Amino acid sequence: QVQLVESGGGLVQPGGSLRLSCVASGSDYSAANMGWYRQAPGKQRELVARISRGGTTTYADSVQGRFTISRDNAKNTVYLQMNSLKPEDTAVYYCNSVLRFSVYWGQGTQVTVSS
Repeated sequence: QVQLVESGGGLVQPGGSLRLSCVASGSDYSAANMGWYRQAPGKQRELVARISRGGTTTYADSVQGRFTISRDNAKNTVYLQMNSLKPEDTAVYYCNSVLRFSVYWGQGTQVTVSS
């Protein structure tokens, strides 16, 4: 069983930055593919970024060049650095882990971009 705990969300003005963190329990973290998803009100959950256990990254077109996903295997943590935030980035952000065909989700953290 894997538990994921996100932090770092909040209210930020357009053009600002936030860094989300997700700490994973369990000893197999380094073997997991990790990702960040988001869900805005009335919309489906969508992929924001993911990082493989080998460090390969993938980004949604809407965040390419503004967001950076990274991982620290020594701390069982995955990060999402979000720069140049836009109002359309407002959503609940969820951490995701895929380990040996099992999928795990965090509880989500709210990100609101507004002036």
